[in-house]
Amino acid sequence: MSGTWDARLAAEFFGTMILVMFGNGAVANSFLKDTTGNGDPGQANGGWLFIAFGYGFGVMIPAMMFGSISGNHLNPAITLAEAFAGIFPWTHVTGYLIAQFAGAMFGQLLIVLIYWPYYKRTKDQGLILGTFSTADAAGSKLNGFLAETVGTFALVFGAMGLYRGMFFHQNVDIANIGGGLLIATMVISLGGPTGPALNPARDLGPRIVHALMPIPNKGDSHWEYSWVPVLGSIVGAVIGIFVYKIFFGL
Repeated sequence: MSGTWDARLAAEFFGTMILVMFGNGAVANSFLKDTTGNGDPGQANGGWLFIAFGYGFGVMIPAMMFGSISGNHLNPAITLAEAFAGIFPWTHVTGYLIAQFAGAMFGQLLIVLIYWPYYKRTKDQGLILGTFSTADAAGSKLNGFLAETVGTFALVFGAMGLYRGMFFHQNVDIANIGGGLLIATMVISLGGPTGPALNPARDLGPRIVHALMPIPNKGDSHWEYSWVPVLGSIVGAVIGIFVYKIFFGL
């Protein structure tokens, strides 16, 4: 990381904004009625690959833009995991978390703005909430917690290997592409149960927007589930970084 701390906070804000805008934007385009991604009546919508690429590019592009400035965390779970592992200063954790949550909320507000006519046409409350936040498809908080924990473990363990390996070989651009593909693969392979979140800011920030904004037909924000993607992703990230540290060092 080479930026000043002010620049790093700005990078985390804009990077997380782009992540949510591209990721949840892909969900909105796929889920909401009459969007180009949803298709004509009777046609299949954009589908899971559509969404996976949205999140994958939503991570890869900010990594290429801001990785050298802030480290491209874009995720409170990663920031906390690095702090617990001793490779990120605790004094700057709060600033990073505020920037990430603010970026996630602003990115979601942009989605609401540009998809407003399609929210008004969509009557399914579950689909509307799905463009903001996650839930367990089986209705199980325990299963959701396990899915978020395992998924974020794999994400952080994989990301540490990618970035440390490619940084050693002075090829960070390849690591950034790998990071985007890792996210897309996570969504495809482990996203069936919950969405997934893999990121407290990506889920809780938009859920707050869902609760506060007068979105047509929005229904309940399901706060009873909101702790699952937050705690699950933090636990998974901490386990992932320490398993990597034990076997490969940091």
